[in-house]
Amino acid sequence: MTNIYTPYLAKIKKIIKETHDVKTFQLELVNPESKKKFNYQPGQFAEFSVFGVGESTFCLASTPTRPEVLECSVKKAGKVTSAIHELWEGDTVGIRGPYGNNFPVKQLKGKNLVFVGGGIGLAPLRSLINFVLDNRGDYGNICLVYGARTPGDLVYKKELEDWDKTPDFATHITVDKSAGNWKGTVGFVPVILGEVAPGAENAVAITCGPPIMIKFVVKELSELGFKAADIITTLEMKMKCGLGKCGRCNIGKVYVCKDGPVF
Repeated sequence: MTNIYTPYLAKIKKIIKETHDVKTFQLELVNPESKKKFNYQPGQFAEFSVFGVGESTFCLASTPTRPEVLECSVKKAGKVTSAIHELWEGDTVGIRGPYGNNFPVKQLKGKNLVFVGGGIGLAPLRSLINFVLDNRGDYGNICLVYGARTPGDLVYKKELEDWDKTPDFATHITVDKSAGNWKGTVGFVPVILGEVAPGAENAVAITCGPPIMIKFVVKELSELGFKAADIITTLEMKMKCGLGKCGRCNIGKVYVCKDGPVF
């Protein structure tokens, strides 16, 4: 009988430094059979293991339409994430998953999509954005409102530039506090969202970021005419085992890892 906690082995192919405390790890599963079994959709997550230290939960920032590598973006915040940040290209790690539900990619077909992200919360949105771009004919216009505390905290800077040049893809990048040579928008994400006012007709909004940001983003989206059924969020906090066993991620009767992380 297979142990449900046994991870797949993966090699770190490349490490990309996004910010002073965020790195993106491109991983390749070692066993060809593992590659066949690891089928995921945008919005799902996995457990990232550093052997001898522990494991931690991260969304899959990559998209299944680009199967060459799996990607996890890790913010240095504690014991396990600090150990992950000390890894090198070529090191072997563990990956367990995929877990949780996913963004409803079929139901989103034909819709205009409004993405609202904050900080590292862009990671799960990135998976869906690139999925949509790889299936461009199935979806309508795209609007992205994304912000971070400072310019140095913005992740995926190269992709942000590429997305800004993409037809029918409106990008609005903002920071809470200006610094250095920043000449872009300064302001909180919910405020900027209200200012750019994306249309709610035939549109679905997808948001992820700090809980306080999500709270005010949902309020702003409602004022812009978005119905509750047309607002999707993904909760990435509090999960630990990924299997609904430890009870750490329960919110009332809901387990984020089993019933989410997409809500």
